Amino acid sequence: MFSCTDDFTELNTNEKVLTLATIKDDELLLGQVFAQAQYGSMFDSPFYFQYAQNWSSDLYSQYFAICVSYAEPDRNDFTDGWSSETWLSFYTECAPHVKAVEDITSENENFVGNAMAKILKVLAYSRMTDYYGPIIYSQYGNNELTVPFDSQESIYMDFFDQLDDAVAILKVNPGANMFGQNDRIYGGSADKWLKFANSLRLRLAMHIRYADAAKARVEAEKAIEDGVFTDNNDNAILPLNRIRRHTYGILTGWSEFRMSAAMESVLKGYEDPRAPFYFSPAASGDTDGDGFVYEGLLNGQSQADLSSVISPNNFSNMGSAYKLRQNGGTEGPYEIMSASEIYFLRAEGALQGWNMGGSTKDMYEAGIRASLMSKAGSNEVVIGEYTNSFNTPVPYEAGANALSDIPVAFSSNPETQFEQIMTQKWIAIYPNGWEAWADLRRTGYPKLYDRLYSDNPDVGVSEIMRRITYPDLEADTNPIGYAEALTMPELAQGDKNSTKVWWDKK
Repeated sequence: MFSCTDDFTELNTNEKVLTLATIKDDELLLGQVFAQAQYGSMFDSPFYFQYAQNWSSDLYSQYFAICVSYAEPDRNDFTDGWSSETWLSFYTECAPHVKAVEDITSENENFVGNAMAKILKVLAYSRMTDYYGPIIYSQYGNNELTVPFDSQESIYMDFFDQLDDAVAILKVNPGANMFGQNDRIYGGSADKWLKFANSLRLRLAMHIRYADAAKARVEAEKAIEDGVFTDNNDNAILPLNRIRRHTYGILTGWSEFRMSAAMESVLKGYEDPRAPFYFSPAASGDTDGDGFVYEGLLNGQSQADLSSVISPNNFSNMGSAYKLRQNGGTEGPYEIMSASEIYFLRAEGALQGWNMGGSTKDMYEAGIRASLMSKAGSNEVVIGEYTNSFNTPVPYEAGANALSDIPVAFSSNPETQFEQIMTQKWIAIYPNGWEAWADLRRTGYPKLYDRLYSDNPDVGVSEIMRRITYPDLEADTNPIGYAEALTMPELAQGDKNSTKVWWDKK
């Protein structure tokens, strides 16, 4: 117990732990780190995913409503613990892996792999900054006790630079493959990553169009010129299996959330063929007798009603594609980005007079078509009937109001067109709460119901949650960086849920 040995370091080194030196010389191991970075970017853990998406953006965008009394997030409540889980998940399960792949591919002059890592970095960090505003970005991994935050504006400008670098490399390496099947999204195809980079550029350009219209237009038109998603075969899909279960499959079994009243109003009114894919019939059946077996719950229920009146069986859970199968796996993958989303982004840009490679109406209808084919397997007849329908949203129950009065058929009024684009996009990208909440904040669409109650003094029942507050752990472990972040002009209104992020300018 008290002696020394010349082998002390060797004896106390776990040879089974991966080190950066080990990964550097093994492309297979590096590919596995890249795969882990991809899953980490989706918060691929039940508790992380629950706090990062299901109890936040999924509710803020009213895809779902909480149906149990012990959960408060649907009343605009927000706790430090939920923010901590989101923050820690990203900075321990995603950011280190992204950085390792980016650093090692750069050192090894693996240019294609480095380009793919940069694109994934932009995807992952864009989700975080859209939640928080200023975050740790350029100085992440500086190995110092203090890590500065970057403003969201500077982060977005760097996103476009990063994409420029990645696209330039991928353009001159057509047909290249890197990481093979360890690239879980595209099987290592540089060509597919090129389209993804351009499509991601279009998404981010549209995010900032109210904050910097000139920059947004330049980046959006650049994306179209270089080539974006045009077909569902382009979609960025992260597959799952019996080992990698879809977190919704686990969360649906906990029976804490159900279909929202907003979703019922729209899907029922439009006679939307995606309803059976998105949701399951309510276990108690058509309790309100309206002939629609998919039942939605109004957001913001009181704790008293959730304890004694509200039964989860009376409302619709997610569809079978999002539930665990008997073999322990799920059918539904993570849909990171789709051709449908890109068409709606192009429709929004075209509505502003930007060169999006087609008219607003054509892009709008192409977005609907791509979604119906992907999510409902619809044929051309069904697609035509839906696209030309003058059906409008209807009340989710007797005595309630309809969510809106807009039809599916494309309007001649520009503002109605904008609402149609954003409403159909909201339906199409379900259940991507991250993007749906970003769209709601930056455009005000789709129109949503007021919550019944709010427990948040900064966000009322008719107001939109604007951002996620920082976890206390940053004040405890990075006090100087955290304090400096709070002095940024972007946070002039304070570290509150009502403070708008930089691009939220409409």
